[in-house]
Amino acid sequence: MTDALNAPLAPLAPVEPAADEASATTDEAATVAPAGGDAYRHETGPTSEPTSPLARGPVISPPHTVEGFVKAFLHELNFGQGVPLATSSQTDQYLALARTVRSYLMARWLETARKRRASQPQKMVGYLSAEYLLGRQLDNALSATELREVATDAMKACGIDIEDLRAQEVEPGLGNGGLGRLAACFIDSLATLGAPSIAYGIRYEFGIFRQTFVDGRQVEQPDAWLSSGDPWGVPHPELEVPVNFGGHTERYVGEDGRERSRWVPGWGVIGLRYNYMVPGYHNGVVNTLRLWRARATNAFDLHIFNAGDYAEAVRAQTFAENISKVLYPEDSTPQGKELRLQQQYFFVACSIKDFLTHTMPKGFDVRELPERIIFQLNDTHPVIAIPELMRILVDEHDLEWDQAWGITKQCFAYTCHTLLPEALEVWPVSLMERLLPRHMEIIYRINEEFLDDLREAYPGDELRVRRMSIIADHPERSVRMAHLATVGSVKVNGVAALHSQLLKDKVLNDFSELWPDRFTNVTNGVTPRRFIRQSNPALTGLITETIGKGWVSDLDRLAELQAYSDDPEFREKFRAVKAANKERITDVLAKRDGIQLPQGHMLDVMVKRLHEYKRQSLKMLHIVTLYDRLISGEVDPASVTPRTVVFGAKAAPGYHMAKETIFLINSIAKTVNADPRVQGRLFVAFPPNYNVTLAEKLIPAADLSEQISLAGKEASGTGNMKFALNGALTIGTDDGANVEIRELVGDENFFLFGMDEPAVAELQARGYRPGDYYESDANLKRAIDLIASGHFTDGNRDAVSAFVGDLLSNDRFLALADYASYLEAQDRVEAAYADQEEWSRKAILNVARTGFFSSDRSMRDYIDRIWHIKTNA
Repeated sequence: MTDALNAPLAPLAPVEPAADEASATTDEAATVAPAGGDAYRHETGPTSEPTSPLARGPVISPPHTVEGFVKAFLHELNFGQGVPLATSSQTDQYLALARTVRSYLMARWLETARKRRASQPQKMVGYLSAEYLLGRQLDNALSATELREVATDAMKACGIDIEDLRAQEVEPGLGNGGLGRLAACFIDSLATLGAPSIAYGIRYEFGIFRQTFVDGRQVEQPDAWLSSGDPWGVPHPELEVPVNFGGHTERYVGEDGRERSRWVPGWGVIGLRYNYMVPGYHNGVVNTLRLWRARATNAFDLHIFNAGDYAEAVRAQTFAENISKVLYPEDSTPQGKELRLQQQYFFVACSIKDFLTHTMPKGFDVRELPERIIFQLNDTHPVIAIPELMRILVDEHDLEWDQAWGITKQCFAYTCHTLLPEALEVWPVSLMERLLPRHMEIIYRINEEFLDDLREAYPGDELRVRRMSIIADHPERSVRMAHLATVGSVKVNGVAALHSQLLKDKVLNDFSELWPDRFTNVTNGVTPRRFIRQSNPALTGLITETIGKGWVSDLDRLAELQAYSDDPEFREKFRAVKAANKERITDVLAKRDGIQLPQGHMLDVMVKRLHEYKRQSLKMLHIVTLYDRLISGEVDPASVTPRTVVFGAKAAPGYHMAKETIFLINSIAKTVNADPRVQGRLFVAFPPNYNVTLAEKLIPAADLSEQISLAGKEASGTGNMKFALNGALTIGTDDGANVEIRELVGDENFFLFGMDEPAVAELQARGYRPGDYYESDANLKRAIDLIASGHFTDGNRDAVSAFVGDLLSNDRFLALADYASYLEAQDRVEAAYADQEEWSRKAILNVARTGFFSSDRSMRDYIDRIWHIKTNA
């Protein structure tokens, strides 16, 4: 195998010239080879010297005036949508408005590209992520272009309320939760810092499902975010990328007389690219998010159609388009697993080929690739990119194996986002060999050489060699993608201080012992442009009034607010902001879901993906305990702090226990809210389809942030950061970034409870028996018994038997063990909330001391510790 893969150094095939990563249609007239061949670019631009001054000049955006905006808007409405203002629908108006704002961005996008092409060669970041939860784009674009007031006045001049058009926008649900939202924050910060970068992903036709509740149970509906058009995407169908699958490999003798290996694919698809502009904040920079859609190589067979077999005529198209049809197909079946792997390879193959062919200049020497790009692998989903780059360098550019491997290892860095072993992807060897046979050959070779090095470093330690192997033998032969990522990357990082330490000590301990310098930490962050400035305009105004402008792109300046935490006048203004935000979310939920939130309550919020380790079950037990105390007469209702608990969460379609948890939350909410004995004191709301748009209204209104995962299980969290930055106090375990939040805000401004990670490990090592806690804690026993009795399910005990049984016999994430500590912490919350002056002081200090959690800081850490690129910030 070694001889077959090694090839002598041959002259390198030049990569054809291309525009910068922010190229647009006007720069990209090109032809491509037929499907199955390499994309090929001709020289771009006019065929003769332009004579028009307009053609020779720079790209100019429409005027930043109300009149200029009105003209641009009406042009889009009339000639883009093809309707006059008088008969236009709100959808017409929204699409025209979005494209108008896009035209202002487009000028900056093209100018960014021009400047980068004119500058000296510079290293870029290629951000590879299977998820991007972008949220609505209109407000973000208006903010970046400083057009908010102009656009509002222009729409008013046209007789249109811009708020009505904002409501028409459907956010693209191209992510499952924190991973996708984090990726969106990161690319926002890269643009704000002026970092040369391009992000890659998949343009799913259907994103994360739209969640509805039927009889309290989750029902998934398609997220048809493209149904009314896609005004923000810029398609480039002429720059398609062929992607192959299946087939076999064969040996052949090259012109140099050496035996080599090549891939003979069985079938292929075409990747169509769509560019989405990612504007920096008030700096004129616009980067690119490039998403890929799959189509068939021969989408329509006219001969078959004419013969009357209409379904067969479009079968290839349907099969190919399945690849980008839906975010994360349910993978409990072999077909679902195969489709997921197809998705992952499809988007990284498109992305690497696109970068080499359409971003690198003519004559670029691929041996210099590490000086021009580093691809950041956002979790294990894009890790197949490592053998794909090897395939390109060895098979297409004729590099020797050792040289190609040396280049490849410098071109990737890996972010691990989990501590759960089941979340570290593995792929059956049998599937890989069938779908990507050449890549499997390359992985075998990488692993073979890696294991040889291990045996030299650790002679006689075969157990270590087996543990570290990229190929696992049990329970079936499979490829460990986290191991491949670690072996093939220049750096591996965790996403919070505790997570990174546990990553080194437990998850990838053998690798960190072998390569201690390869591991580092980059604590996550969130963009203050969306999660303070856009989502919380009232707080933004108060902060700017107090410390001046500039803090939105320099979040460390929030520390200046500390001096005002003891100022009674500032506290009063701060409370007024929170009250206004509560009124806003009350209106939103009433209109959106028909949920009537009571007034004057502490707003206790738990919003995150529904997973057992996040312990929504623990929060439920607390609610049931509060309810039981009230209806039993154990406590005087007048002594209880009025509390509204709001949940937001989606369960993966195949995750049975998570779905049972949703049903029980809704059942508890229905019973509690209808019981007159607790009215005015306790209310539970679970609005369906929690998304970025709702988060922007809910997070600024929250008083209490629930971050109660079992210590050692949450990698970082970013919701915890958003809540703290918006003035909510945290009740939480020492887990993920909670540790750093508590250290920054101070123990007295954080409600800590529960076991720490070493205590969790010790309890599990001793043998955890949840039934012991049930029997020994009267409060806990009463809460579980009340659930088990069917009190919340109309007397139907069978409806909750699976949940209760699992809790008492398994309780995988130790909710019962932390229950008593959690209740004690909630008692401290109630006591603190009763003193509103002191609560306000604590909340202000949370805002003032959490500027560290800006995604701008995260990106600077990546730049300094991992990427080593230059920015203009």
